[in-house]
Amino acid sequence: MFTENDIKQIESKGITLKQVNAQVNRIKNGMSYSNLVSAATIGKGIASYSKDEIDAYIKLYESKQNDLNIVKFVPASGAASRMFKFLFQFLNNYNSNESINEYAEKSGNSLIKTFVSGLKEFPFYEEVLEKAKALNPNFDSLSKDEAILEFVKTMLNEDGLNYSFLPKGLLPFHKYSDGAVTAFQEHLLESTLYASSNQKANLHFTVSEKHQAYFNSELEKIKKDLEEKTKTTFNVSFSYQKEETETLALTTDNEIYRNEDGSILFRPAGHGALLENLNDLDNDIVFIKNIDNIVVFDRNKKVSDYKKLVAGVLLEVQEQAFSFLHQLDGSSVSEEDMLRMAAFLSKKMNVSIHDEFDDLSLEKKKDYLKDKLNRPIRACGMVKNQGEPGGGPFWVKDEDGNISLQIVEFAQIDIDNQQQADIVKNATHFNPTDLVCGIKNYKGEKFDLMNYVDPEAAFITMKTQNGTDIQALELPGLWNGSMAYWNSIFVEIPVETFNPVKTVNDLLKPVHQV
Repeated sequence: MFTENDIKQIESKGITLKQVNAQVNRIKNGMSYSNLVSAATIGKGIASYSKDEIDAYIKLYESKQNDLNIVKFVPASGAASRMFKFLFQFLNNYNSNESINEYAEKSGNSLIKTFVSGLKEFPFYEEVLEKAKALNPNFDSLSKDEAILEFVKTMLNEDGLNYSFLPKGLLPFHKYSDGAVTAFQEHLLESTLYASSNQKANLHFTVSEKHQAYFNSELEKIKKDLEEKTKTTFNVSFSYQKEETETLALTTDNEIYRNEDGSILFRPAGHGALLENLNDLDNDIVFIKNIDNIVVFDRNKKVSDYKKLVAGVLLEVQEQAFSFLHQLDGSSVSEEDMLRMAAFLSKKMNVSIHDEFDDLSLEKKKDYLKDKLNRPIRACGMVKNQGEPGGGPFWVKDEDGNISLQIVEFAQIDIDNQQQADIVKNATHFNPTDLVCGIKNYKGEKFDLMNYVDPEAAFITMKTQNGTDIQALELPGLWNGSMAYWNSIFVEIPVETFNPVKTVNDLLKPVHQV
């Protein structure tokens, strides 16, 4: 199947022939759907806390914060182009003989109406206007509709501000009295609220290689002023999705899709590829949050308390797990001790204990408990479902009959199976991607996170490449199959902690307005 040139190309990426053949077989065999047992709900996989309990967890985290090596891990390679989809449609389909209102009615593109009515409230309004006037000296004499058309062209076109080329993280997100700031800058500022230690904040952004210089330039511009203002030293690092995580694609006839020059097309393999980047970190605690889920600073103070809550829950459980593991290393562990450990695993860490556990010898019980306790831990915020389709916390059964708590994406669910569809319908919460992770073991050594992945949880998606339909392979999602064999704790947090910017109009919401 592979030529000599293919093998050279594959090896130059740091991928083995065995891995590539496994990718081909994975696509040909189709996706393995998750086997949902039930939705995780309050008291059954999701913990909910009273105000006093929340305050106690926040205090617990704050009391340990300065003894921890903390990092905030932000996936930030997402392109801004998707935010502007309806504006590209407008540029392609708008006929200047009609009004924008007429275009909106005819095309059903109501988003353009919202965009136009909120125009002056966007954080980039002044910057785009200034550029539009520089590019078009007659701008002030244009009709309202003509001016809006020029405004949008200036935002998106290559000879204008080229916003659609930028990653989301470098777009103006919020407007303060002293000017507009990017999502990247807001994440630095936010880290001072919960992810700093001894006036130092470590942040790691995963970015596209083509954008790295732009992030460096933005950091250089804002760092000194932010450090003075917050009395915090920022240690910011970047990484790219690694080439060896890229995957090939097949045509709909299950042939390898090739570029025009005959080489194999390799594609980025989704956010699951970032497990490699996460695995390179050497910190005690890792906060994970998406680049576009950030609000203006005043609102952030309240939201950030819930990060401390989730971190406090993680630390309490981790401390007890570590204590048990040290005990298991010792010579005298009684039957009663082990029953207490099994109860802790079941009640606090959502681990299903095998029915045969009671019948095991003391030594086997010890090994079983060690294996279950000595794993990376993630504590994940979960918010009440407000119509988001599918993706969220579920109890899942694997092929060996083991039941575990997982975050499952909609694409992993066989929605044509009525029983599975009913479970999804009864789900009460969804995953806002708000995680706190413990990636070191009880001896202070880093886990190799690659050992806790379920490779069966890969995604197969249909894409188009140069007009041809292709079957693309994505690695198990970062917080889905890539963390399948972690210990998971789910904590209810309010829906106001989840404020992603999916379209540019989301920037008009109150949480993104000062």
